[in-house]
Amino acid sequence: MKISHRHTWFLVSLLATSSVALARDSEPSFNGNADAALYLKVQLNEGIKTASLRPGDIIKCKLSQPVYSVDRELFPSGSEVQLTVDKVERRRREPNDYWPWVIKMFMPRHENFPVFRESSVLGSDGTSTPLQVSLVSLNRERSVQAQSRKDADHATASGLPVADQNPSGRVSKERIATFLAALPESQAPASQLALAGPTTIASGAHAKIILLGTVSAGKSRVGDTFQARIVEPVRVNDEVVLPEGSLLDGEVVNSTPPRRLSRGGSLYLKFNKLSVPGGELTPITATLTSIEINERSHTKVDVEGGLRADRPGKAWLLANLGMTAGLAKVTDDTTQLIIEAIVSTATDVSTAGSAKIAAACVSGVFMLTRHGRDVVIPQFTEMNVMFDRPVWLVPRTTTGDR
Repeated sequence: MKISHRHTWFLVSLLATSSVALARDSEPSFNGNADAALYLKVQLNEGIKTASLRPGDIIKCKLSQPVYSVDRELFPSGSEVQLTVDKVERRRREPNDYWPWVIKMFMPRHENFPVFRESSVLGSDGTSTPLQVSLVSLNRERSVQAQSRKDADHATASGLPVADQNPSGRVSKERIATFLAALPESQAPASQLALAGPTTIASGAHAKIILLGTVSAGKSRVGDTFQARIVEPVRVNDEVVLPEGSLLDGEVVNSTPPRRLSRGGSLYLKFNKLSVPGGELTPITATLTSIEINERSHTKVDVEGGLRADRPGKAWLLANLGMTAGLAKVTDDTTQLIIEAIVSTATDVSTAGSAKIAAACVSGVFMLTRHGRDVVIPQFTEMNVMFDRPVWLVPRTTTGDR
């Protein structure tokens, strides 16, 4: 996925790999159903060059976190995974917030993307469990925790890079590949979840989820709805009360697209409904507390769970200044040529002043109309949410068949 290129800008862009949605012709037999598929995250070794992969190549890696099905842990973290490359496709790049449009214009719009279908997870006892998989993203992730505006301003004033602005955040040392997967029907376990009695999930409890659709400050509007899926069972007193596969309904409460004067966008999401497999919708109130995003993303999470784009950095400013200088030069030269063509007595000296005024106006308008960074949260992004109010669950038996 990281393709070598001669130009520096291209190389930088490819280090910022993005989350890629499932393509129709690369969907495995379970049709990429994110509501029912297993959720796998694996660590790829640095020696693996995804751009050089060919059909039939075999990759060995390890799970970066456990894999769950309903209330059961199927594979522990650290389990070895063996992946087989089915083919390599050219796919369109997903939007990101790394660079202004003046840089994106010169970047390739497509990239090579390996397609995997068959894989297996090796157990500690030597057993091998086959899986049908579909790769949905490949990047280096950074965990961004909610932080107050005071902490963010202090970090910015201290000159800390984005990756260091949150002391509780972590940057993975390995490339992370995210898959949706399914067991063969003959090996799919039947799991049951039965509550012993009425259960309350206390306010402050957390759940790990993945987003089932892309949201962004630039395109999402207030009132837009979305869904997320719990990928790790929630327990109360060692009892599973929310199985893996439970769904959360959410709504965009506030959305501000990127604005002029390089002001970034913002997005505020709220989760308001919970659906346990086989159960009914339960009203809830839950807030985003952290998010796993690409290490080069400039998105922050405030103390209220709002997503905000960071201020443009030096590279962003230099790119716009470079474009401004180019526009000023072109305007200057063009203005002189036009005046000299209209006025026969005009010379370079006599038109220089007018040309410079025109160049200054054009460059000034360009800088004033530059928009800031967008907030783009791709499909299958992993998040953590906190229940702001207690959630009351009644006894029910849920049967999940994978």
